[in-house]
Amino acid sequence: MNKPEKKGAEYEFYGKLPLKRAIPLGLQHVLAMFVGNLTPLLIITGACGMGAGSEFADLQVDLLQNAMLVAGIVTLVQLYAIGPIGGKVPIIMGTSSGFIGVFNSVAQVMGGGVLAYGAIMCASIIGGLFETVLGFLIKPLRRFFPAVVTGTVVLSIGLSLIAVGVNSFGGGNTAADFGSLENLLLGGIVLIVIVVLKHCTKGMTSASSILIGIIVGYIVAAIMGIVLPTTGVDADGVEYTKAWVLNWDKLAQADWISLPKLLPVKPVFDWRAILPIMIMFIVTAVETVGDISGVMEGGMGREATDTELSGGVTCDGIGSSFAALFGVLPNTSFSQNVGLVTMTKIVNRFALATGAVFLILCGLFPKLAALISIMPQSVLGGAAVMMFSSIVVSGIQLITKEPMTARNITIVSVALGLGYGIGSNSGVLAQLPNTIQLIFGGSGIVPAALVAMILNIVLPKDENAAE
Repeated sequence: MNKPEKKGAEYEFYGKLPLKRAIPLGLQHVLAMFVGNLTPLLIITGACGMGAGSEFADLQVDLLQNAMLVAGIVTLVQLYAIGPIGGKVPIIMGTSSGFIGVFNSVAQVMGGGVLAYGAIMCASIIGGLFETVLGFLIKPLRRFFPAVVTGTVVLSIGLSLIAVGVNSFGGGNTAADFGSLENLLLGGIVLIVIVVLKHCTKGMTSASSILIGIIVGYIVAAIMGIVLPTTGVDADGVEYTKAWVLNWDKLAQADWISLPKLLPVKPVFDWRAILPIMIMFIVTAVETVGDISGVMEGGMGREATDTELSGGVTCDGIGSSFAALFGVLPNTSFSQNVGLVTMTKIVNRFALATGAVFLILCGLFPKLAALISIMPQSVLGGAAVMMFSSIVVSGIQLITKEPMTARNITIVSVALGLGYGIGSNSGVLAQLPNTIQLIFGGSGIVPAALVAMILNIVLPKDENAAE
C-alpha cells in the first residue's frame, strides 16, 4: 500500500492545524477550482441567451455569485457531514462541467431563454434527489466497483483533464494569442516555481507550493503588463487584449458586498429536460465514486469505505438540488482538486474548510471574487498540468493494488482503448442518436467507466487470483 508520509497535522484528515497554516493551504484549493467553478455557468447562460449584453446580464452576475456561495457550503457538508449526507473526505465541491453537453442540448431543444434555464433547474432538483437515492444504495452496488474498475475511472478522469490543463497553460484555446510565447513563459515560470518549492524546501513553503506559484504568476503577469505590449492584432486586423493581461478594471468595478438571491430563476417542469439530465446524474455518481477513490488512494494511501462513498455521492445529490434552488448548475466533486490533494498529500479537513469559507466570502464580497477571477489562464495552467497528471498516477496505483492478471489487463485495456477512445474522438458516434452522443461523447470518463463495469461483470473470475 502506498501510504503518504506523515509529516504533520496537514497530512492528517482530523489533524489540528493552526489557522495561519490552514488559510494558505485552503486558498490554493480555491485558486485551483475558481475558474472551472464559474465556466459552466457562463457557457449555459450564454446558450440560453442570458449572457453579457443581454437583458438578463444582471441575472447572470447573480448566478455567478451564487455559484461560489453554494460551492463553499456544499464543500463544508462534504467535509463535516450532516447525518448520512457527506463522506467526511478531502473533496472540494463545485459546479460540474460534465453536464454542459446535455444542458446545451436542452437549451437548443427548448429555444433558450429563462424558460429553458428554469427547466434545467427543475431537472437538476429532481436529478439531485435521484442521485441521493443512488448514494444510499452504494453498499450493495460496491461489488461492481473493485479497484480495477475505480482505478480505470480515476485514470480516465486524469487523462481527460490533462488536455484541459495544457489548454490553460497556453492561455485558453479561445484566446486570440493562444500558445503565444508570453503565455507559455508565464505558465512555465509557475510550474518551475511549484516544482522547486515542492521538492527543494520543507514545511509550509513546500506544502503551499501551488499557492506561492500562483502568486508568483500574478506578480510576473503584472510586471509583463508594464514592460510588454498588452494588445495585439489578429489575422483580420482586429485588436485584442492578450490573455495574460490582468484586468484590474474588473476588480475596481466589482461591488464590496452583495447578498445572494434564493430562486433567482423559477423552476419549470419539462420532461424534455428531466430524462437526459437524470441519466447524467447516474454518470456523475460513477465519476464521484472515482474521485473519492482517487483522493483516498492518492492522499491517504487506502481505499475508500462504503460509508465514505455513500456519504460522498449523497452529498453530490443533495448539493446539486440545493444549488438549483439558487439558480446554480449541479455541484459535484471537483476532479481538479483531487489532483491537488494527490500531489501535495495535504488532506487536513480544517485546511480544506478554510478554502470553503473563502468561497462563501467570495459569494458575499464580489471584490474578493473579482481578484481571483482575473487570474490569467496560463497561471492556472502552470499549476494544473502537474495536478492533473497526479490523478493519472493515482489511477495507476488503484489498478495495481490487485494482481495484474490477464482479466484485469483486459478490463483496463478495453475500457481505456474503446471507452476513452470514443470519448476523446466523439466523431465516431455521429451516426447514432443524439442522446447517446451527449452521454458518451462529452468525455472519456463515461464510456470508459461503463465498459470497465460491464467487463468486470461478464468476464469470468481468474481462478489463480481467487486462490
